[in-house]
Amino acid sequence: MTQRHRSFADRTAALAAAGYTWLPGLLRRAGTDSVLTRVLGRPTVGLHGPDAVRFFYDESHVRRRDAAPDRVKSTLFGHGGVQGLDGREHRVRRELFLSLLTPADAVADLVTRTEAAWDEAVHRWARRERIVLFDEVSRVLTRGVCDWAGVPVEQDDEVALARDLVAMVDGFAAAGPRHRRARRARARREEWLSRLVADLRAGRAFAPGRGAAEAVALHRDADGERLPPRVAAVELLNVLRPTVAVAWFAAFSAHALHHRPEVADRLRASARSEDVADRSGYVHAFAQEVRRFYPFAPFTGGRAVDDLDWHGLRVPRDALILLDLYGQDHDPRLWTEPYAFAPQRFLARPFGGEALVPQGGGDMQTGHRCPGEPATVALLRALAARLARLQYRVPRQDMRISLRRMPARPRSGMVLAGVRPGDA
Repeated sequence: MTQRHRSFADRTAALAAAGYTWLPGLLRRAGTDSVLTRVLGRPTVGLHGPDAVRFFYDESHVRRRDAAPDRVKSTLFGHGGVQGLDGREHRVRRELFLSLLTPADAVADLVTRTEAAWDEAVHRWARRERIVLFDEVSRVLTRGVCDWAGVPVEQDDEVALARDLVAMVDGFAAAGPRHRRARRARARREEWLSRLVADLRAGRAFAPGRGAAEAVALHRDADGERLPPRVAAVELLNVLRPTVAVAWFAAFSAHALHHRPEVADRLRASARSEDVADRSGYVHAFAQEVRRFYPFAPFTGGRAVDDLDWHGLRVPRDALILLDLYGQDHDPRLWTEPYAFAPQRFLARPFGGEALVPQGGGDMQTGHRCPGEPATVALLRALAARLARLQYRVPRQDMRISLRRMPARPRSGMVLAGVRPGDA
């Protein structure tokens, strides 16, 4: 198997050129749910489907410790964060995030603070001829999550902080200026939050509300020790950054509402409905369909713990394993008319965590599934409902979404003109 891997040409350049369609394309041409190739000079196995999700998230098969390349750690994840841990170290660190991001009252509080920031922003938008929704929502989310987390931010720094949090996500898979911006943004914000952590521990700062900032600062790891200030800063960014990344889904929501008036009408009616079941049902279905339909994460990766076997495929020890996410969310074996935007599919029946994987799969309590997923869905529901109730025009603009750009988003950022509060 190792020898056969060596015979493959490296596909890193092809991945950069094809973006989201690269791994689904390889799998489609292979005619199977697994494919052998090379990426970043490493033997690589691409896997697809619910069985692959179960295989990939079994820690006896796949480890994360040395899976992410430096360019991803230096932009998206940070060095020393929970994404690169395994075993007991991962479970103890993960408990920190589960305690912050999964309790219903904590998620509700985050949503409430973000809704308040949105409502305040709408009045500013109404005084302007037009806004770029992606940029504005990133600022709304920054205000909401910092208030919730107890991270003190001067109003003058909010815009710059939002820009830096967006840059970390926007530049991890890019080359050139976008990537350099992402590295500078991460270094700047890790330094800032390291100082905050040190000040909280020394009693020189106060975190309002005893939120995530204090929890991260005081957390003790598997060895019983507090995190080094820089690692604590990384983990605090692992709360702030993914929350602000919901701006991508908000822009996609506006894109969907513009191109599908019948969906917009139903979402607007549901958002205004006094029937709680009707309101929460369709709004939730819309949020889930946005996450399924639009491109977010193309795949996730790990390294083979040992020589493995997957449905007769021999996977060599230390091989890079890529789990296809975008392709699975558009697999006709799992989704009827997968390239149609159809929220009603989520009203017809629930889909398990091994089918819908825009943010990865696995078990949230014990595995590597994103602990912020419930918060993401709740925030997206709230923002989609508020967006549907807004009054605005969509001027002519370039709304194309390139699947070659990772992470993808509408090219214009979704420009809205004449924004006015709705009648909610």
